[in-house]
Amino acid sequence: MKAKAFDKQFDSGKNISASLDVSKAKRVLQKQKRVNVDFPTWMIESLDREAGKLGVTRQSIIKVWLAERLESTASGKSPHADMRQFSGDPGRR
Repeated sequence: MKAKAFDKQFDSGKNISASLDVSKAKRVLQKQKRVNVDFPTWMIESLDREAGKLGVTRQSIIKVWLAERLESTASGKSPHADMRQFSGDPGRR
């Protein structure tokens, strides 16, 4: 199928999925890398409660919340959190 015909079908709202070869499709910037993070018990319990309310896993809620924060910070919509409390310098708390 030529690009113009494909665009016309797409623009008209027709299902174009049969015209796509997704066998080699890749999700850009979606490569996974495992990290280990230690959380205080109270935080794990809070995460589990919130995840239970939403019917998702703890890992899912952590990913979504981190992504939301990173996106809002990158777009300038949210003020930066005061990270001094995490610096390890008791004099800066």
